[in-house]
Amino acid sequence: MTIETEPPNYAFDGIDRRIAAMLTENGRMTNNDIARQLGVSRAMISARIGRMTNAGALRIVAATDFSAHGFDLLLSIGIRVSGRSVEEVADDLIALPEVLAAHIVTGPFEIQTLIGLKSPSELSGRIIDLFAQIEGIGGFDVSVIADIVKYQFEEVCR
Repeated sequence: MTIETEPPNYAFDGIDRRIAAMLTENGRMTNNDIARQLGVSRAMISARIGRMTNAGALRIVAATDFSAHGFDLLLSIGIRVSGRSVEEVADDLIALPEVLAAHIVTGPFEIQTLIGLKSPSELSGRIIDLFAQIEGIGGFDVSVIADIVKYQFEEVCR
């Protein structure tokens, strides 16, 4: 018995894109519903979703609004690293419950984070207290996110 592996770069075709678009619109859509709308078999849909998932080209996740989780204040924070590896500092940062996202980046900062706070009153001193416990943070710059204009990765993948 041989096990076939997917190529590292998965090539989407028209049907794959339509499946991904349908699941983006409704992540609870069944394989039967997708198959019926596309005029193909349920087995074909199941196989394609399996291939895309195994190749890392498709993930099914739930997305919610930040405010639905009680985050009334979002901060974008650029962090300069000093005296430790960027990866070690990033590992410490992602352990903090307030850190919603952390990215190792190029430019004036080595790490860019998205921090969620429950209220503006948490802002004074909270960030300094959080970052003071992490060795290797050489400095940071805080920007308050005033409005989210677009947060839809799925749109660019259609």
